[in-house]
Amino acid sequence: MQNGSLPPAPESADRPTSPLPAGPAPKSLYGGVTSRRVTVRDLAAAKQRGERWPMLTAYDAPTASVFDDAGIPVLLVGDSAGNCHLGYETTVPVTMDQMVMLSAAVVRGTKRAMIVADLPFGSYQESPAQALHNAARLMKEAGVGAVKLEGGERSAPATELLVQAGVPVMAHLGLTPQSVHAFGGYPVQGRGDEAAHQLLRDAKTAQAAGAFAVVLEAVPAELAQQVTASVHIPTVGIGAGAGCDAQVLVWTDMAGMTDGHVPKFVKQYADLRGVLGEAARAFASDVIGGSFPAEEHSFH
Repeated sequence: MQNGSLPPAPESADRPTSPLPAGPAPKSLYGGVTSRRVTVRDLAAAKQRGERWPMLTAYDAPTASVFDDAGIPVLLVGDSAGNCHLGYETTVPVTMDQMVMLSAAVVRGTKRAMIVADLPFGSYQESPAQALHNAARLMKEAGVGAVKLEGGERSAPATELLVQAGVPVMAHLGLTPQSVHAFGGYPVQGRGDEAAHQLLRDAKTAQAAGAFAVVLEAVPAELAQQVTASVHIPTVGIGAGAGCDAQVLVWTDMAGMTDGHVPKFVKQYADLRGVLGEAARAFASDVIGGSFPAEEHSFH
């Protein structure tokens, strides 16, 4: 991009209209649905009325239950579990069996939130049929409401087949962590005219293939805002500025559990790592000093 300006969109940037199916819709995504799960239709309605909404990752039942009670309308069982919970350096080693196990736990821990699960690396790139097989596992064995896969044009055939089969698909563009080795790290994506045009094409292709939403990760805020105005499906930003329809963070980053480097786009809302460390040291002190267990903690 030149002189800090965005290139013109390859097609009209006017936001298209998308009629919603008949039926009642909640007044608000955040706390607005209490008797059923949030659906793709609810997200589409929020886009039309200009309502922003939050999304967090979750990888286990207790944490998911906390976020569900807090009113978070969409929870992502991300393959980011590889970095955050399983001790891997990247998301690449995460397997389908691990994603099914983690997703099922999150579903069991929630009542209201839509649960979206990642298709991990190697589970959909071979063919659309492979993507359908593994997406069906996540829906049948884990009970998720939607799946997420990386890529726009390159993943369009898989997205089309999944949607035709009744699987809601969330696309993921920009910095796609499964391509970390191809990127040579985690650089910002969409800089320069050609890259910006490609990201716009990818977003429109994902929409045309039937995706109900698209994650934009680590892209310039101006470009993310243009994408948001160019598609009628919700955009979910992570390191993509404030112009997206929704925002997502990895929960361990958001709550201050991450040890070491924290991405620039993360805001930490707590120091949970410090709180847990303090609790562990207090427990150890009581055990060493003989004050735990006390009489009230003992059976006779």
